[in-house]
Amino acid sequence: MVAPLTYTGSVTLWAYMAQAKTIYLEQQDNYQKQTQRNRMYIHGANGKLMLSIPVMHLGKPGFQKYNNVEIDNRFPWQSQHWKSLQSAYRSSPYFEFYEDQLYFLYHSSFTNLYSFNTAYFNVLRELLGCSNKVILTTMFEKNPNQTDLRELQNHKKKSKIAAIHYTQVFTEKNGFITDLSILDLLFNQGPESIGLLKKCTFK
Repeated sequence: MVAPLTYTGSVTLWAYMAQAKTIYLEQQDNYQKQTQRNRMYIHGANGKLMLSIPVMHLGKPGFQKYNNVEIDNRFPWQSQHWKSLQSAYRSSPYFEFYEDQLYFLYHSSFTNLYSFNTAYFNVLRELLGCSNKVILTTMFEKNPNQTDLRELQNHKKKSKIAAIHYTQVFTEKNGFITDLSILDLLFNQGPESIGLLKKCTFK
């Protein structure tokens, strides 16, 4: 499967990746706004919450390569995002078991969005226990031979989502919220997450 490199990535994206023998991770695409490249959604006390990484824009018409996009660190986004994750998940069953591995991502200096997301992707693969093969693309193919998951990074595109249901921290207050960041599944289900991803269907 050809998969996008995202800011944590949704449960659906990781379900597809967990079920793939080989992941071709896209690194040659153009950057697009308002996608999972710099956004993720978590389940906070008041419902669905978006966390967005601010980026530097070209300031002129045209596209720039995703792997060239710089993070706008004039905003304290790392501390804000980390506080949001702590607030949303500190009472979840597994947050305390994973927070040390995630801590450095929000307390180290990153200037390039692709580099930050790569570091996050590698940590998440380790925490989830994903052992399938990952190959970085060397050129952009509009119509690849492999299953194309790149559209899954666009929140506005309607697509099938992973049929995974589990208890979330604020389920009693807000009900179950589907297809959030993979962190939501990981903090709530821990080691069982990879099994749920591998066996789930899509609807």
